[in-house]
Amino acid sequence: MWNLPPDTEDLCTEAFLSLGLSMSEKGANDFPRVLLLLSSFLDRAVQNNEKLLDSKKVKEPLTVFHGLKAPNLGIQRYMERIYKYSKCSPSCFVLGLVYMDRYLQQPGVYVTSLNVHRLLITSVVLAAKFIDDAFYNNAYYAKVGGISTREMNRLELNMLFCIDFRLKVDVTTFGKYCLQLEKEATIYQVEWPIKACALVDINNLDDTKCRSLTQRHAEVEGL
Repeated sequence: MWNLPPDTEDLCTEAFLSLGLSMSEKGANDFPRVLLLLSSFLDRAVQNNEKLLDSKKVKEPLTVFHGLKAPNLGIQRYMERIYKYSKCSPSCFVLGLVYMDRYLQQPGVYVTSLNVHRLLITSVVLAAKFIDDAFYNNAYYAKVGGISTREMNRLELNMLFCIDFRLKVDVTTFGKYCLQLEKEATIYQVEWPIKACALVDINNLDDTKCRSLTQRHAEVEGL
């Protein structure tokens, strides 16, 4: 997904703190900065991939992560929803990105508006189970993600096999991903939004009532 920069211990520590990964307590509307930067990166990745597929007239290969239509709820709102209701640590989103990156190394597989939401919930769930001291069962995570428990189970198993159960991420790799997310703010001057959405069914995910002050990169159709 990107070329990782050289690791620098001091820079990695600074990026770790800047991304809000050390947050130990949070209020109802307190979201770590990593959510904003990761959503910005994924928004651009989705746009670029869809433009690439369209320009080359290539039909996107379908996977278990693909929906029939893209949810109305944008990536950032969906991540905030996951963070708020799953109560996972902020580091789960960086670790989840590593898992997504490993999954997307498969030939011909791209992150698009049709699969990014399911890739997110699945990768974050795997991360929470791997590094957090406490986590919920898949029935609960399925409600958070707006999917069925059966689908949550299927997505989790599929990702595990696709990444060959490689859940361990060393400190150096983790730090490099933190640095790259920090660069997202520097290069694209990402701004922090105002409002957040409540928990709803994925079939009715809609962010039109909780729009950020900055416009989203693109509008998507309802699921």
